Amino acid sequence: MATRTPVKVWASSIGDLLDCPARFEARQIKHLKCPRTGGAQLGTALHASTAVFDNSLIKGDGLKPDDATGALVDAIYKPGEDVVWDEDMAQHEAESIGRALHTRYCTEIAPSQGYVAVEVRCERLEISDLALVLSGKTDRIRKIGDGHGIADLKSGKTAVRADGHVETAGAAAQLGVYELLAENASGIPITQPARIVGLQVAKTAKGQRVGTGEVAMARDLLVGTPESPGLLEHAAKLIHEGMFYGNPKSTTCHEKYCPVFKTCKWRR
Repeated sequence: MATRTPVKVWASSIGDLLDCPARFEARQIKHLKCPRTGGAQLGTALHASTAVFDNSLIKGDGLKPDDATGALVDAIYKPGEDVVWDEDMAQHEAESIGRALHTRYCTEIAPSQGYVAVEVRCERLEISDLALVLSGKTDRIRKIGDGHGIADLKSGKTAVRADGHVETAGAAAQLGVYELLAENASGIPITQPARIVGLQVAKTAKGQRVGTGEVAMARDLLVGTPESPGLLEHAAKLIHEGMFYGNPKSTTCHEKYCPVFKTCKWRR
């Protein structure tokens, strides 16, 4: 068997690969881009401001929620790349929603999480038998009893239901990759369930909700067993054999999210 050249896969792109390999190829292999949506940039802004606050909790600096909002404002008004602000999300709306969700997160979620590390970056985790190199950042590592687990922040219009439930179905593969990266980068064994922290984006105070949900044994789906290959093996096959088929039924099959949407043959 010919030696395969290792392919670098960003942890955040696993969802694209499993949802629509054609979109993954466009973004990760061909390096094509779409301008960021206002909603996506709001998510980036929330990650930035909550990271400042959570780091202060770990260090005991005593920052208040408002003290950390400068990072949110900078990400909205001084983004590092092109952002399309439109009727779905204008800059002033992103700031207002972001401030509200940031405050709710800092007061209702963060103090009880037991974070020990924030934005843990793994530059390179090579899985030699699959010729894959994983890279990326895990939002949080938290202490749970005698063990540790990860936490992943998710913002969006469907992040938290009205009853406070955070949808976790379909998240195991992504969380499993973050667990592998966090353990490799930090040296901390990740043995406890992963947690999703949901931040519900809405233009009314009633709709701006926060909540949490858990996923146990996320890595099992990635690794698999001798009888049942894990998702990483399937992912490696798609990439190395160039099986980049499209999925026109994807919820993000839209020109806002896919750089080859207008020319995609799979949409016929």
